[in-house]
This record gives sequence, structure tokens and C-alpha cells, in this order.
Amino acid sequence: MAHAERAALADDLAGLTDDQWAAPSLCGKWTVEEVVAHLTAAASNGRLRWLLSVLGARFDFDEHNARQVAAHRGTTPAETLDRFRAIISSTTSPSARQTPAWLGEVVVHAQDIRRPLSLPRTPSIEAATEVARFYASRNFTVASHTAIKGLRLAATDGPFTTGTGPLVTGPTIALTMAMAGRADYCDDLTGPGLPTLRSRL
Repeated sequence: MAHAERAALADDLAGLTDDQWAAPSLCGKWTVEEVVAHLTAAASNGRLRWLLSVLGARFDFDEHNARQVAAHRGTTPAETLDRFRAIISSTTSPSARQTPAWLGEVVVHAQDIRRPLSLPRTPSIEAATEVARFYASRNFTVASHTAIKGLRLAATDGPFTTGTGPLVTGPTIALTMAMAGRADYCDDLTGPGLPTLRSRL
């Protein structure tokens, strides 16, 4: 599923203008091109290389990520895209035990790119459901489990449901993105639990 989602994102990226490559993403201060370079880095570093990078940054994860983005970004958007295409079928990751987390990398960051650019494609329901289940079960790189504590989430387009309490409903990808801390996606959700979820993001 990760390979399929990377390939779909690469197809979307192929049609971008230089201005779109430089546009802000939903991921903090990163541009679209920086998010793509981050995805390339995430699929290029095994556990040892990742640990060495973190140690080199003295456990400053912002610095670690900035260095990795710089290392995997091309001199032009076309080169950045070529580098991303080269890792589409990669099975490399910092931890083989957290496969849903690395699927989440491409599912979430693809939408970080598509949403502000109004690109219509969304990840498959199957991929988004796997990531939603993982995010609902624990805090990993984002406080996803904490964000939905005491709430019931139910997808309107797939099998994902979790929790008890005031209901939040909407598309699987919107629930996934909200759990990943992207408050913009609350606009796609409804239910009596939505104000609580929105206040936590």
C-alpha cells in the first residue's frame, strides 16, 4: 500500500508548476518540495543511519529533519521528484516493526501536499483505514491517541470505528488527518464530539 500511495503521489507531483512546488504545505513551515524531500529521506534511512543522524543532531528532531530534507532535496523540483520516484518501491525504514507508521508517512504527507494545492486524489480507503487504526491505538510521532480520548470516531466511507463517547464522523482520510494534528480536516467532519476534537488540535 505504501508503494501504491507513493506512486500515486508521484503522478500528482509530475504536473506541478514551480510556484506549486514552493507553496506552503499543511506540514508546519515546510513547502511542498520540502515535504517530498522528507518522504524520500524517510524511505532511504534504515535504523542505523537514522540513529546516527539523530545523534549528530543531538536529539534535536527539528534539526535532524532539516538536515535530512536538505540531503534529499534536489537542486530543482524535477530532481527532487526524480529522487522521490527512486524510492517508490523502497522497503527501508527506521523500524520494520512499525510498518503502519511508515504507511502513515506517505498517506498524511501526500494530503499535506494535495489539500493546499486543491489536488483531488485521496489515498485508498484500505490504506487510510490501516493508518487510522494505528493512530487511534497509540501516540507515535503524533499525539493521535490522546487527541481522541473519550470520543467515538466512525468513518462514513469505510469500516474504521474506534472509542466511546461523543461521536465524530466523516471520511476515513479526514479522521486520519485530524488524528495527525491537521485541524483543517475538521471542516470535513461532523458530530457532537467535533468541538472537543478541534480544541485539542
